Order: sequence, then C-alpha cells, then structure tokens
Amino acid sequence: MRNALYQYLSAQSGTLSTGEILMSFIAAIVIALVIFVSYQFSHAGTVYSAKFNVSLVMLTIVTTLVMSVIGNNVALSLGMVGALSIVRFRTAIKDPRDTAYIFWCIAAGICCGIQDFKIAGIGSGVIFLVLLVLGNVRSNDRYLLIVRGSGKSDEIMKTINEYYEHKAQFRVDNSEKNRIELIYEISGKLREKCLQKHEGRELKDVLFQIEGVEAVHLVCQNDEITR
Repeated sequence: MRNALYQYLSAQSGTLSTGEILMSFIAAIVIALVIFVSYQFSHAGTVYSAKFNVSLVMLTIVTTLVMSVIGNNVALSLGMVGALSIVRFRTAIKDPRDTAYIFWCIAAGICCGIQDFKIAGIGSGVIFLVLLVLGNVRSNDRYLLIVRGSGKSDEIMKTINEYYEHKAQFRVDNSEKNRIELIYEISGKLREKCLQKHEGRELKDVLFQIEGVEAVHLVCQNDEITR
C-alpha cells in the first residue's frame, strides 16, 4: 500500500513536449497582452501604473511556467504549494480592481499551463468584454467641508443648509468656549448641482462674509489612491 501510494505521487504522467511548451507560452503571451490592453483602458486617466501592468503580463507567463513544471505530478504540486506558503508578499493593492486583474492573470496562466486553451480564450474574452463595459466605472467623490472660526455656529450651520438645500450631512461639532469647528459631508453630485444653481459661487465666498469665520477647507475623499 505504501509503495503503491509512493509510485502514484511520483508518477510523471503530464510531461509536455517542446512544441506543447512553446504553444503554452505563446498562448500565455497573447492572453497577457489582452490583459495589458484591458488594464490600460480601464485605468486610463486615474491610477494607471505602467509597472504594475507589466507585472500582470509577467505574472501570467510565470504562472504558465509553474503549471508546465507541475503538470500532473501530485508530489511536485504539493511541494510547490509548501514552498510558496512560506513566501509573504507585502505589495499593497491600492485599487480594488487590481485584485480582479491578478486573479485573471493567475487563472489564465493555469489554463495555458495545462493546455486548456479553449477555456483560457473564451474566459479571457468574456472577462475582457465585462471590464470593457464596467472598467471605467468611477466611485462618486465625497467631500468633507470643514469650517473653523470663533463665535456662534447657528448662522454658519444655517448658511450651509441653505446652500446645500438641507442635503449636506452634518458629521462633527468640535466646538470649544471661543472656538468652533464644524464638519459636513457632501457628495460630488450635490456639490456640482449647488455650484451650478448659485452660478459658480463657492460656499466659502458666502461663509467668509459671516463674522467669525476664519477658515473653510474642502477635502475630497475617494477610493482611488494615486501611485
């Protein structure tokens, strides 16, 4: 029983010829170029990183290499998993979409490595079309409006509510005896709408006319981090 199990784990039933290996890498390169173009299109003008895009191409090819080495050798695959389990990657994923591209590269590399070109081609085509449609979806910007000054906050709060049609979300009131700090959260659409309604007049121009207002800060928050 023990010898039979050893022979099963050591069996080399998935040895590939030179032509098959070359075909796997050619298919991996073609799909990697499709991934390269897709990433470049979906991240154009936002957080596009050429270095990360090149790494996606290399990840697809390297995954194909690993799968070509493993083949159907169970013992080798277990050893590879054990070796990779001790490696810790600390590269931060700064855009949630990057995770999808990494999994796409790994899946495409696995398919090419096991010579399943049909699944690799059809799957990559479907993913490419989906990302073509949804890749340019952008998160709605959110703004924090921070007003600092002295005096009473009633007039300031009334002015903000009137300007933003009572749709600004009040978040923080850090008022002290002679100091006030008010923080509101507004959406990008609301800001654009009210800016057009007031013919381009910013809220800060209105707030600075109130006695006691010393500083007005508008901080943009979104999910995209510039590399």
